[in-house]
Amino acid sequence: QVQLVESGGGLVQAGDSLRLSCAVSGRRFSRYVMGWFRQAPGKEREFVASISTGGEAYYADSVKGRFTVSRDNARYTVYLQMNNLKPEDTADYYCAAVWSPSGRGLLPNEYDSWGQGTQVTVST
Repeated sequence: QVQLVESGGGLVQAGDSLRLSCAVSGRRFSRYVMGWFRQAPGKEREFVASISTGGEAYYADSVKGRFTVSRDNARYTVYLQMNNLKPEDTADYYCAAVWSPSGRGLLPNEYDSWGQGTQVTVST
């Protein structure tokens, strides 16, 4: 397992952008599939995006074309660039990691390391 620390959340208006960061401590970051999930009040945690060890990115339909996930293996950091934010994007956002050289990381139960979350609030 690794330790994850998210940052970059905040209060923004609809249409604005935010970039979330997730700093990872541990070894061999490049061998981890990294995911972003979110949980709104009263709702289940849902998949947002993931990035494989090879750099392939996967997105929930609700964020395709607006969010971009990327990773910097030299900095042990994964990012989530969120553009054209909508009120329905309001949630706590969590970074997750799992050792999986060939996985896609689409489901929460695939991950064994989680960050503490960062809050994103989008006002109208």
